[in-house]
Amino acid sequence: MSIPQSGGGLIESYDDLVNFFAEGCKPRENWKIGTEHEKFGYCKDTLNPLPYAGDRSIKALLEGLQDRFGWDPVFEGEHLIGLTLNGANVSLEPGGQLELSGAPLDTIHQTCDEVNEHLREVQSVSDEMGARFIGLGMAPHWTHDQMPLMPKGRYKLMDAYMGKVGTTGTQMMRRTCTVQVNLDFSSEADMVQKFRTALALQPVATALFANSPFMEGKLNGHKSWRSYIWRHLDPSRTGMLPFVFEDGMSFERYTEYALDVPMYFVYRDGKYIDALGMSFRDFLKGKLPALPGEKPTLSDWADHLTTLFPEARIKQYMEMRGADGGPWRRLCALPAFWVGLMYDQNALDATTDLIKGWTPEFRENLRVASSVEGLQAQVDGVKMIDLARECVSIAEAGLKARGCPGAGGLVPDETHFLNALKESIETGHAPADELIEKFEGEWNGDVTKVFGEYSY
Repeated sequence: MSIPQSGGGLIESYDDLVNFFAEGCKPRENWKIGTEHEKFGYCKDTLNPLPYAGDRSIKALLEGLQDRFGWDPVFEGEHLIGLTLNGANVSLEPGGQLELSGAPLDTIHQTCDEVNEHLREVQSVSDEMGARFIGLGMAPHWTHDQMPLMPKGRYKLMDAYMGKVGTTGTQMMRRTCTVQVNLDFSSEADMVQKFRTALALQPVATALFANSPFMEGKLNGHKSWRSYIWRHLDPSRTGMLPFVFEDGMSFERYTEYALDVPMYFVYRDGKYIDALGMSFRDFLKGKLPALPGEKPTLSDWADHLTTLFPEARIKQYMEMRGADGGPWRRLCALPAFWVGLMYDQNALDATTDLIKGWTPEFRENLRVASSVEGLQAQVDGVKMIDLARECVSIAEAGLKARGCPGAGGLVPDETHFLNALKESIETGHAPADELIEKFEGEWNGDVTKVFGEYSY
């Protein structure tokens, strides 16, 4: 999850809120790729999750990365909660999941180099303290009580609130991991076209990257339980946003949606102030009960936007949020999938044609089916495997058209990063299918075998 935002003065008018999004528009030549991924840390001997503090802990890992590789520390009060270096951030999810928020980069080659370097650094430090990391969408056997809550004020507030607005909020916070990519838009019209594609096709990403079939040591009946969790989290701030597909979609329309989402907090002087359930509209009028008489800044608006959790969302860029965390090689496949679909106009137009005519009910049913059945899903005669095949084909054409070479020109483009997805389509198996097969076969129902075979 996001760190506190900074910069930006007092909000003078409603237009400042709308313009915040518009100021994110960038010409095509300045478009970047920002990849984020989370993973679970655990002790090698006990297979228990890493606590925040101690000899084998998240804090010790952060200190090791800082000392050995030159990362700069980020504190909240006395607690080390993250690191930063060259535009990238390492941060903590609520249950101690370690997240890399990558720097904005030009190509997927660079993104993959960044991911590889980060994982090698993490492996170097964690091996010495008897810890390892694993990429899954859901903690395989840890219970809620086993997962430590990290010492961040934001998480303390959210943890107390989640049980009041849905049934799976604390599961999301402590026991899930994702991989996502952040992409740019050039104009309001470009944002709308990309946003519609992003939302409509998130279920395809969910199916291709499905990797969370376990909960508390047993099969949970879903290929992506992480997706199930998001569907039952908090309806006021999650979902497929049907209004995005309506006439008149704009930065202003998204502003109205964001204003209607209840607040979590306000960040002041290094502390999170409880604003749970309060209204940003009241804040604009100086009538926020948590800060009577005080009006918000653009940093407050930016913070509020990080508490919206739809399947795709916009800030001053667009975030694709539908995929489970997963194996090392698939971390580069996620940005390849979306960059291929979004950063070539012919590919983007092809996806627009593909989703044309889809109803809100179809999009939602596809979302549910992808969570349960993954690549085996079928909705109204549309087979997910066929839809995934078409999307990956469009993405491949988009990456070829981009023509971004790597390895000093030896690799002509970025298409090879899709290989893991093409293999899934050929076999009909996403990572979850492989895990289920092993759990029911050679593992004899022992989910802890996943650590030996799938850790980084």
